Amino acid sequence: MSLLDAIIRKARLNPKRIVMCEGEDVRILEAAHKAAATELADITLVGDAGRIAEALARHGWNDPRIRVVDPAHSPLAPAFAQELARLRAKRGMTAQQAEAAVREPLVFAMLMLRMGHADGSVAGAVHTTADVVRNAIQIVGTKPGTRLVSSFFIMLREEPFHTDAHALIFADCGLVIEPDADELADIAMAAADSAAALLDTEPKVALLSFSTGGSARHGCVDKVRQAAEKLRARRPDLAVDGDIQLDAAIVPRVAESKLPGSQVGGRANVLVFPNLDAANIGYKLTERLGHATAIGPLLQGLDKPANDLSRGCSADDVYNAIAVTVVQAQAVPVE
Repeated sequence: MSLLDAIIRKARLNPKRIVMCEGEDVRILEAAHKAAATELADITLVGDAGRIAEALARHGWNDPRIRVVDPAHSPLAPAFAQELARLRAKRGMTAQQAEAAVREPLVFAMLMLRMGHADGSVAGAVHTTADVVRNAIQIVGTKPGTRLVSSFFIMLREEPFHTDAHALIFADCGLVIEPDADELADIAMAAADSAAALLDTEPKVALLSFSTGGSARHGCVDKVRQAAEKLRARRPDLAVDGDIQLDAAIVPRVAESKLPGSQVGGRANVLVFPNLDAANIGYKLTERLGHATAIGPLLQGLDKPANDLSRGCSADDVYNAIAVTVVQAQAVPVE
């Protein structure tokens, strides 16, 4: 069974309520239909109810298990507007502006998540990443004890990357351009939690650099080493190496040679890159030259899972994102 199959199976064991705000897009509709039909999630589509119903009927995807909510006519709108005005009061939002804003499907969907009417959100087939992330941060908020929202990819390959690892977490490949040591530690900690939830294995974290164990001297190396020290202090339960080069992170023989006493031992399943340049290049090299499948970008650090899609996504990509979001929601503590 592949990891993706395992994630889908895990999601179906405990389906969660997933809200999607781009209900007139055919890819969203197809994924919603499939998710409902396979009992992957309880789906709510937010948008113009008439247009969504018409599109579902046109494609033969009518399903009573798919809920449609129209922000323009929802009885939830007044309470949502009040909450949004409270959240954005320091930014000068008035009650009238909040009432107008909650009519926007993306804003309404994020408020559904915040107010407990959904367990997770998937958006981005139509909206930009900037729109999705901004609204998620402003409305859903960050997880307690987390100062930073970041992103990660799940990288999958039929042939193992190393030893028996067919899946790795890469972070942050999509959001934080030049993290400092504290931010890098936050990214690494969140990525470790993502690995525990989604890979169903013990996280082994490598904070990557062009140096291993201080073999080079540079401010960039100092940042990675400091981040590793901060991560160990905050999470002594984690196996962490850093600063470490990629080969020492994923090849046990190289780890023995370059970093005796390594906690990870060349078996890293969480690769944390020093900046967005390295991370973006790294995941695309792995995808294009390493023939891996990249699932993401997925968001981490939010109080509840709200994931972004590529605007070039397929219906299958949306379905897979729903499955990942359900599993992330399963890991959220019940209040």
